[in-house]
Amino acid sequence: MIDGIYECISEAQLKKYAELAVRAGVNLQKNQLLIIHSDIQNAAFARLIQTAAYEAGASNVFIDWTDEQSTKEFYLRAADRVIDHFPDWQAARFKEWDEAGAAYIHIISENLDVFKEVSTERINRFQKASRTKLRDYYAKIRSHEIRWCLLAVPNVEWATKVFPNLSKEGALQSLWKLILKGSRADGKNPLKDWESHNRAFESRKKILNESQFEALHFTNSRGTDLLVGLPKNHFYIGGGVTDKNGIPFFPNIPTEEIFTAPHKNRVNGKLVGTKPLIYGGRVIDEFYLIFKDGRITEYYAATGQEVLQNLIETDEGSHYLGEIALVSNKSPLAQADTLFYNTLFDENTSCHIGIGNASPSNIQNGIDQSEEELKVAGLNTSLLSVNVTFGNEDMKVVGIKKGGTEVLLMEDGDFQF
Repeated sequence: MIDGIYECISEAQLKKYAELAVRAGVNLQKNQLLIIHSDIQNAAFARLIQTAAYEAGASNVFIDWTDEQSTKEFYLRAADRVIDHFPDWQAARFKEWDEAGAAYIHIISENLDVFKEVSTERINRFQKASRTKLRDYYAKIRSHEIRWCLLAVPNVEWATKVFPNLSKEGALQSLWKLILKGSRADGKNPLKDWESHNRAFESRKKILNESQFEALHFTNSRGTDLLVGLPKNHFYIGGGVTDKNGIPFFPNIPTEEIFTAPHKNRVNGKLVGTKPLIYGGRVIDEFYLIFKDGRITEYYAATGQEVLQNLIETDEGSHYLGEIALVSNKSPLAQADTLFYNTLFDENTSCHIGIGNASPSNIQNGIDQSEEELKVAGLNTSLLSVNVTFGNEDMKVVGIKKGGTEVLLMEDGDFQF
């Protein structure tokens, strides 16, 4: 038995979870380099992934350790000029890893309180500096040129936030249970469970891609009334995707979304957030966005207004959308009916948008097109890519075809096809 946050879960189950990340998440190939991004508090699980990777034939596994307490001290105390600088040697690491054909696994574990003393302005400045230096890396991520996977483990702070009425031990155990269930990693053979999960994705994506709707209309009782225009030859992806060499992988564990790119200039109406948005370790809640001709022209948040402002004002592209995602409320994750305070989980419980950059993969043959061609097609570009949940239990989605024919795609938050 592993100590600490892993005491309430068997080592055998943890090994299955680690193997899922390696063999399904990034689908690691023999003699491939794997980079694991992990906070030091998750060292035990990172090492299990490392072992699973070597067993799968990895040439080398490098663990890129971080420490959120050290990061907090950096934000609080570093010289102001340093906040706007992302070191060249940091960017050089990613370039060398990418050129070596590396795959990436990122272990996330939310602690919403760790950065509460930090200025949102300093966080936003450093994130903008890092995104600028790592622009090529993030472009490869978005186009699925390289294989990557996000997955989560709980910590006490996160667990007690989700389950405030339970003891620390009870909250931790409950969150572990939900993470593994939502990630479809709690069965006897998670790899086979994910193969089955992906077949449902493939069936729905085929229908959507053949339909080529001109727009999607979202409405619900929370006040959302949003018309999302779609570019010609748009392409839905979700579940498993393939890299440039045709190797399949799952970028997110869990994942329940089917998504495409909106036309940058054809989004109109109001979107009301239904779950808190976590950005830079801060919470944005009870918020809405208003769009006109694709651009966010008005926004409000009862909690985190300054954080929301910094997010939207990152660059010109962060005033527009890069993703629109359909998510059923009947998945194991959604049926948990839990507020996770974690974007990876909350966005996979209902429909969401992505503010910022669009993926070239969301247009047919997009990966082979130039930036100018993608721009002409209507895809947005930005340093930012942040998902915002706005679906709920009575979400209705109608697909609108050329000529005005309407097709009901979702009702009461669930697929109708």
